[in-house]
Amino acid sequence: MKTFVAVTLAFAGANALVPRNHICCFGLSGGASGTVGQLSDGQNRFGGNLPAGSFCIDSNGGITDGSGRGCILTPPTTQFQCDMGATPNTGFSVGCQGELSSNGNSNFYRCPTGQNGEDNIYIQPPSGQQGCSVITLTASSCRSNCPSPSQAPSQAPSQAPSQAPSQAPSQAPSQAPSQAPSQAPSPAPAPAPSPSPAPAPKQCPASLSGAFEFPHLIIPVDSMKPNQAFGTSFNGQITSTMASIFNFDIPASNAGKTCSLVFLLPKQSDLQTSSFTLSGNGGIDFSSLSGTANSQTTFANAPKVSQEFGVTKVSPGNSYNIASFSCPAGQTVSFELQASGDTMLTFFQDFNPSPIGLYITVC
Repeated sequence: MKTFVAVTLAFAGANALVPRNHICCFGLSGGASGTVGQLSDGQNRFGGNLPAGSFCIDSNGGITDGSGRGCILTPPTTQFQCDMGATPNTGFSVGCQGELSSNGNSNFYRCPTGQNGEDNIYIQPPSGQQGCSVITLTASSCRSNCPSPSQAPSQAPSQAPSQAPSQAPSQAPSQAPSQAPSQAPSPAPAPAPSPSPAPAPKQCPASLSGAFEFPHLIIPVDSMKPNQAFGTSFNGQITSTMASIFNFDIPASNAGKTCSLVFLLPKQSDLQTSSFTLSGNGGIDFSSLSGTANSQTTFANAPKVSQEFGVTKVSPGNSYNIASFSCPAGQTVSFELQASGDTMLTFFQDFNPSPIGLYITVC
C-alpha cells in the first residue's frame, strides 16, 4: 500500500517534468539480478527488498521516475540515480529486446554498497570498487527499433509447359457409324458438402508466462469533468464517472501472431509492489477504440468505441482473457475500461509479482 500511495500522489510532479509528447513508461530488471528498486532519495538499486522503481522515457531519451525526479548519471562516478529537481540526462533508449542503453552502451555495472545486501548501478565501476559485475538492464515495455519480420520472396507455383500434340491423328476413321449411340441422361450433380464450422479463435495465455506487451500510456477520463485532460497515469481508475484508456504499441515483429487482451487481478496478499481497491459488483465493460489516446485526451474528445467486448465481472485471485485477435503489428491500439453497475476499482499497473492490470499476451 505504501508504494501505491506514493506513486499516486507524486505523479503530478512527474507530469510537470516529463514532456507530453512520446512518453513511454516501464519497469526495469536485471535478469538474475532481479528488479531495480529505489531508495526514498531516488537511488536505483538491486536487492534489499526495495519497492520497484517505475520510469518514463521521453522522445529525447530522458528518463524520469514515478516521483517526478530526473534520472542522471552522477559525475564523476556515473551512478544511475534519480534526483528531485535534476534535469534528466538524455541519450537513453530501449532496444528491440528491451535492453536499456545510454548513448548506445547497454553495459551497466552493479556494485555492492555494504548496506542490506543492496547494489548500486553504474555505467562504469568506480575506481577501486570491489565485487562489481556487468549486467544488462531490461525494460518491461517501450521496445523500439525492432526489424520487420523477414519475408521470403513469393514464388508462383511451377507449371509444366502445356504441350499440344505434334500431329493430328494420321487417319480419320474410314466410316462413321450409321447411327449415333443413344445417350444416357446426365447424372444429377452431387450436393455441395456442408461448410465446416469456423474454428474457434486462438487464445493466448491469460498470464505473463510468455511474450506480452505492457501498456505504454494510461489516460483517465471523467464524465463529470468532460473537458479536463488528466494526463498520463500509472494507475487504472474505474468508477461510475471515470474510465481509463490504455495504449499499446505492438511491435512489427508480431506480424502473423495472435494477440489476447487479458486482465489480471491477483489477491492483495500476492502483491509485492502494487495495490488495489475494489468495491461494488466487479463489472468492467471492455472495448477497443477507433483511435489512440494521448496526454491531452479528455472524456469529450476521446476516440469512439469501435468494438464492444462486453462486461466481465472480476474478483481478486483471477485472470481473464477478454478478447483475441490478429496482432495489429506495427500499430498503436487503444482499449477503454468502464465501470458496469456500481464497480469502483483503482490499481497500480505493475508487472512485478504478482502482475496486475491490463496486458496483451502474444502467441
